[in-house]
Amino acid sequence: MRRRLAGLPAALLLVSLLAPVAAPASAVADGADGGGGRHRTATVTTSVETPPLYDDEAGGNASGDDPAIWVHPDDSERSIVVATAKEGGLRVYDVAAAELQSVAATPAPRADGVPGRFNNVDIAYDLDVAGEPTDVAVVSDRYNDQIRFFAIDPAGADAGAPLTETTAPELEFLFSPDRETVAEDQTAYGLAVYQPRRGGTYAVVTQEGSTTIATARLTTGPDGVGYTDVEHLEIPGEFRLPDGTTWVPCEEPGVEPQLEGVAVDRRTGTLYATQEDVGLWRVPLPLGSGEPRLVDKVKDFGVHDAYDPETEECAPVDPDAPSYGGANLTADAEGVDIWYGPGRTGYVIVSSQGDDTYGVYALTGRNRSLGTFRVAGDGVDDVNGSDGLAVSNAPVGEYESGLLVTHDEPETGPDVDPDRDATGFSYVPWGDVAEALHLR
Repeated sequence: MRRRLAGLPAALLLVSLLAPVAAPASAVADGADGGGGRHRTATVTTSVETPPLYDDEAGGNASGDDPAIWVHPDDSERSIVVATAKEGGLRVYDVAAAELQSVAATPAPRADGVPGRFNNVDIAYDLDVAGEPTDVAVVSDRYNDQIRFFAIDPAGADAGAPLTETTAPELEFLFSPDRETVAEDQTAYGLAVYQPRRGGTYAVVTQEGSTTIATARLTTGPDGVGYTDVEHLEIPGEFRLPDGTTWVPCEEPGVEPQLEGVAVDRRTGTLYATQEDVGLWRVPLPLGSGEPRLVDKVKDFGVHDAYDPETEECAPVDPDAPSYGGANLTADAEGVDIWYGPGRTGYVIVSSQGDDTYGVYALTGRNRSLGTFRVAGDGVDDVNGSDGLAVSNAPVGEYESGLLVTHDEPETGPDVDPDRDATGFSYVPWGDVAEALHLR
């Protein structure tokens, strides 16, 4: 089912602490800039990072992308971080960022299944798997255009193998009519899980190279975890500017301004989605139930570019042309997640990949901008080019005020081979971010 609409995705945060509240009325997309003007960019530090992943044959073509945090319900020291490594599958880390498990991107359980490429990951809680309530890592698989599922051992970091695949066989493609179309690569990309209190568990998946997004209801049975009721919608890919012109973000031929990072405020059913060359969208759930609003725009929003096939880059048609963008995000806008506070309060965190910073927005009202920060290394390298991120408001091991995990590319430092394409993930105490930006 395809609807014409603007925006959408979903991401569940890990520990449910607060009762649900009514969803706010949504505003029409208005190109707001976050309402906070320009801020000083604060700096926080980290000394904790995962071992480097190498995107070459010797490294198993492992390229880090997106993390998710699973908090153990009884002993936070046994919590784990699950991260995607694209063709390298999944990695599981403990609270000290040591690798516990490497999960290969094996062929999908389909008659025509091929080895996978795992892009984004989130956590679904208390699914009925083989008659037992089971937490599950939910993963987008680009090479098979579907969702894959991995049961989490209740022992968490103490388990010999924290993840075990439990994907049901012969699941349908999310965006492609057949295997031949899957090979064109406009397939499952960003992903988030949404578990509304009224019941049911859903995944929201973006499509690479397109403005289309899919939602699917997760199912369980004797063959494992699957999904059904796949629906599609499209968000805007062109925008009317104040000068009367229509702006279309510059992409290579055949590619639309895609979305990747997705998160959902589970208390209100509000989706937050980053459209990489556009900005941060806010859309109410269920799909089509309200108008989307552009919370913040990338800095070069509205600058008309032209694609150069020789350089495979976009450049401004007029270098002196004005921008209609905001002050916080430099394309690409990438990862997004939510830190929950008391009542309806909280924060939306967005990675601004183009300038190695992160934007923080209020979860209430019109999502006022609360500032930006960057992550500097203390004995490790600075965090650069961040793609996916995840945040927990619950204590995670020594991170008593919560934990932010963020992708880092390129990964550098004395223990990294400078001649190889290295990526990794860094752990940041959420309390340090809150202190740096004077957050509650």
